[in-house]
Amino acid sequence: MSTPQKRKGSEAERQVAKYLIKQGWKHAERRVAGATLDKGDIYGVLGCVIEVKNQKRTDLAGWVEELKVEMQNAKVDMGVVVHKRPRTTDVGEWYATLPMSVFVELLKKAGY
Repeated sequence: MSTPQKRKGSEAERQVAKYLIKQGWKHAERRVAGATLDKGDIYGVLGCVIEVKNQKRTDLAGWVEELKVEMQNAKVDMGVVVHKRPRTTDVGEWYATLPMSVFVELLKKAGY
């Protein structure tokens, strides 16, 4: 039996995957846990690592450091930490945090 924290995290990952599918990423889904090299929680968004957090205590610095390692493992230059906003189940209202360097890369790729 998994812990309540693990169940809470898994549910958040499922919600993010469902949200991405509704937004047009038809192949978004949760990664199977236990891989030797962690490459994030959600795959199916080509070239992007997605790490999902559903924790009471916010640790942006720690989460972003984890994301950077996962981006290296996945050999991609895009990544984001999606973290649940307290008191809301609407994934579209959750937060997305990324390093400034990744944000600048997104702007460049978008043509700015």
